Amino acid sequence: MQVSLTPVGALERRLEVAVPAQRVAGEIDQRLKNIARTARLKGFRPGKAPFAVVRQQFGSQVQSEVVTDLLRESFAAAVSQEKVRPATDPRIESVSADVGSDLKYVALFEVLPEFQVNSVASMQLERPEAAVLDSDVDAMLETMRKQRPVFTSVEREARDTDQVAVDFVGQIAGETFAGGSGTDVPFVLGAGRMLKEFEAGVRGAKAGEARTVKVDFPADYGSPDVAGKTAEFAVTVKKVEEQGLPALDDEFCRAFGVTEGGIDALRIEVRKSMERELADAIRNKLRVQVMDALHRDNPIDLPKSMVEEQMQGLQADMARRMGIKDPSQLPARESLEEPARRRVALGLIVGELIRSEGIKVERERVNARLNEAVGAYPNADEMRRQYLQSPDAMRQIESAALEDQLIDWITARATVAAKPASFSELTGFGQNQTQ
Repeated sequence: MQVSLTPVGALERRLEVAVPAQRVAGEIDQRLKNIARTARLKGFRPGKAPFAVVRQQFGSQVQSEVVTDLLRESFAAAVSQEKVRPATDPRIESVSADVGSDLKYVALFEVLPEFQVNSVASMQLERPEAAVLDSDVDAMLETMRKQRPVFTSVEREARDTDQVAVDFVGQIAGETFAGGSGTDVPFVLGAGRMLKEFEAGVRGAKAGEARTVKVDFPADYGSPDVAGKTAEFAVTVKKVEEQGLPALDDEFCRAFGVTEGGIDALRIEVRKSMERELADAIRNKLRVQVMDALHRDNPIDLPKSMVEEQMQGLQADMARRMGIKDPSQLPARESLEEPARRRVALGLIVGELIRSEGIKVERERVNARLNEAVGAYPNADEMRRQYLQSPDAMRQIESAALEDQLIDWITARATVAAKPASFSELTGFGQNQTQ
């Protein structure tokens, strides 16, 4: 096989390959002979058709298949011979595959950059140091209580945070409309479940009071039958209930899956969960610092094709998350170039560091990551079985475990200063809650 490799840019390469006609013909003949052993052709018993007839019947198809396979095989052999690492699949051009002639083609592709990762010993990192305090557990339990409020009937006027139950009948231009009526409909004032004008019309009413509430439906309201129209609702307040917090008793504990041990057992489970969350937050803080430093300290040329693929991947992820089906609604591709370049660069840098330092994934790390992934599910054993049966899912688990090892490897060699912190600072717990 004749091979000629020519640089046409920093990372672009032009590869010319000629596969001898003898090899092409030999591969075609071998495949035709295999077909001839079982071929069913009209007028001949199975496997008894003359070879010339088999060639006439299947020659074109087999030649096309052989050319396709030889393009792939010869390209792989050529880049191995030339000791280059393609970044992505090549663009094949100028294919010459006439019967009886050499198979010739030109492949254009980019190669992975050759570089060494700079020493990590000069990295300056901060490791957050924090613990889950009793006061943190108390605050978490208070949040859990707020998630399961109790309501008690009151005789006063309804106000925000109260739960009311109402009957209502709505009319537009004197006619009732679909979805405009309800009986014993509960909602919490100020929670935003009902339209603001409807809530305002109920606010201040007592149980048993009837009111007429005027509501202007927004032009973009979900139901086109009422969007942009004005309705009048005859509303009767059936009940007003004041919101309170549940007691920290056995019933409360059972609501969170703790059936024995009462509040002491619940506190233990809550603390364990918070400690896992804190460990994840500390790990993520270190990870961000390490990745920022690796990216900053190791500028490298990036294959355009890899950046383009990453931009397409980011667009696809964004469309999936946002439920966008019309590509024109996606952000401009230019806005994704920098994050795409960062991802590609870090992927290459991390991969080179793992390769050059011989870091191998540890089974214990994989198992720990797998336990984390399935631990949040009530049917953890079933989820573990599904993970183990999915090669893609396990590759993600192994990749995360290997990254954990790399972060530990780097932090063991970098300069790491302890930085005191709190659970709320690291996890954001309580920072967005209304006091």
